[in-house]
Amino acid sequence: MTIQAINHARYIRRRVVSAFMTVLCSVAAVIGLIFLGLILWTLVEKGAAGLSPNLFTHSMKTPGQGGGLGNAIVGSLIQVGMGTLLGAPLGMAVGVYLAEVGREGRFASVVRFVNDILLSAPSVLVGLFVYQIVVVPMGGFSAIAGSIALALLAMPVIARTTEDIMKLVPEAYREGSKALGARDSTTVLKVTLPAAFGGILTGVLLAVARISGETAPLIFTSLGSFNWSENLTSAMASLPIAIYRYASSPYEEWVDLAWSGALIITLGVLVLNIASRISHFLVSGRQ
Repeated sequence: MTIQAINHARYIRRRVVSAFMTVLCSVAAVIGLIFLGLILWTLVEKGAAGLSPNLFTHSMKTPGQGGGLGNAIVGSLIQVGMGTLLGAPLGMAVGVYLAEVGREGRFASVVRFVNDILLSAPSVLVGLFVYQIVVVPMGGFSAIAGSIALALLAMPVIARTTEDIMKLVPEAYREGSKALGARDSTTVLKVTLPAAFGGILTGVLLAVARISGETAPLIFTSLGSFNWSENLTSAMASLPIAIYRYASSPYEEWVDLAWSGALIITLGVLVLNIASRISHFLVSGRQ
């Protein structure tokens, strides 16, 4: 057999293997989309039936009293907002340090390793940790403890995203800034951070989408409540806890409210993901 025939046989074999793997990946993608579509269809079908003005204006009540999820929605917005305000600056600072200051230094490697551990740590462990360091000393559950738990979950996501995006900024930007006599801090604040702002904002929004549906850490920190509460030092309702409690109840009214709450969270996460894409494209277009 000639060399040309051997090369042709190898080419045919590679084409066959490539076609087989393409078909296999396509089938796997279609199966995943089918299951995702079924989940979303079930969520919309069961959740849309319970949507009403009372759902957003009434607080959680006992079965038969026409309660809603208003206090849970407000509580989630407060705790997620505070968690983002706490976690976003810290996460961005860590990401900037790893990408611009520490880089491949020994301490930066330790920080990166710890951040990876936090990134993959179960959320229930974060809740237990905050319970020990915040709830127990304060003598009770509180929205502050819940916000701290959510901040600890959002921080490593934002730190990793910030580091990766900052590393994508061309080195020529830094060299040009330093050539003009700018200090390292000025280069970071005036050159690299603005260039990476779109990607960092996307990371923040994705972190918010992640912590919006967390239940386990809030059970150990803010506990949940059936009443309207804006006191940050007391237990506060949240949508994930309301869904968890209502979905496991024997009352059909509460189960319907759980489906509606799950639909609200899903739509909120969808809006955040769309907003992150739009913000990324807008910032990239301006640059």
